[in-house]
Amino acid sequence: MELTLLGTGAPDGLPRPGCPCAACAAAVGPLARAATALLVDGALLLDLTPGAALAAARAGHSLSGVRQVLLTHPHDGPAVELPPGLPTAGRVPDGRELAVISGHRVRAVPMDSPGTGYEVTGPDGERLLYLPPGGSPAGADGAGGRRDRAYDLVAMDVVGRPDALARLRAAGAVGPATDVVAVHLGHEVPPGAETDRRLAAAGARAVPDGTTLVVGEYHAVPDVPRRTLVLGGARSGKSVEAERRLETFPTIEYVATGGTREGDPDWAARITLHRDRRPGSWRTTETCELVPLLAADGPPLLIDCLALWLTDAMDRVGAWDDGTWAETGRAALAERVAELVAAVRATGRQVVLVSNEVGSGVVPATASGRRFRDELGRLNAAVAAECEQVLLVVAGQALVLRG
Repeated sequence: MELTLLGTGAPDGLPRPGCPCAACAAAVGPLARAATALLVDGALLLDLTPGAALAAARAGHSLSGVRQVLLTHPHDGPAVELPPGLPTAGRVPDGRELAVISGHRVRAVPMDSPGTGYEVTGPDGERLLYLPPGGSPAGADGAGGRRDRAYDLVAMDVVGRPDALARLRAAGAVGPATDVVAVHLGHEVPPGAETDRRLAAAGARAVPDGTTLVVGEYHAVPDVPRRTLVLGGARSGKSVEAERRLETFPTIEYVATGGTREGDPDWAARITLHRDRRPGSWRTTETCELVPLLAADGPPLLIDCLALWLTDAMDRVGAWDDGTWAETGRAALAERVAELVAAVRATGRQVVLVSNEVGSGVVPATASGRRFRDELGRLNAAVAAECEQVLLVVAGQALVLRG
């Protein structure tokens, strides 16, 4: 089964007409995207968009063989003119199945928002799932009730509904070999390399308009790094970046190393902000005992953050006192750091670690402050050496240092 993506953009396209934003300004040439429309084996057209016939011609195809045109979402703009010779566009009622004369079977998948998703089974049994913009399959399992096997290809709004991809994974509808292709791409994410990086972290990819894919053909699924270190200064966006890297996975263990601070309303507000931002399916563990967690089996870990872990470790060894530090503290802290680094090296779990980058700021005025800065720098370097990917977040922008 061949799938040609006539467009891969949001309903308004990319760039959005009249939009002055930086993402739209950069979306030129191959980065420009027409509204998403999919042509399946030249016989089935999913979503009708302006310029579909011209887009098909540019991709080396014709719409003359189309036997069925199906729409997925309400169209708020002016009516789209139907190219000559095409059958009338329509929708399949939720849950109903349609047999196309070309040999394809189409099942309408109910959504949790206005629109319809389509599961398409080719004549040879390959399966693809196409979801509308902002849509996720309705129902408790999040996969439209089908769990017999994973789809070969899923085309969906990965950027707008990362939770939908998480639910599909939880239901087994998206497996390790599923080719997840991001469509309905708008100006919410900068185009180009930044989009590719964010999608790769979700195990997905984007392709240019006009690309033809063979459903079921082997394709190297983006390799999600098993260990990632996210560095950044205060309010740089490092925690948001770390959370974004795991938001398309169904179950996450969020490890908060900061604990609670009685009588500190500002700290309580920070904790609340983090909790409200996380998906409800994530579970939170408040602890600085990271070694046992890294050694255990379980879902991916998000550890936020190593700077607070180091504060606790230095508390335990008396590192703030100059005398204790010189006599026993330095060696004791080095032992604890070595244990943590060894656990990161040996872990079988996917893990994203967050840490502060403090070496570029003002030199601390106290010996203990300089000690913490130096030890955090050493800890970051040691952990980074064990990670497949290392990112530095500056002003909300992630710079790839490794991987």
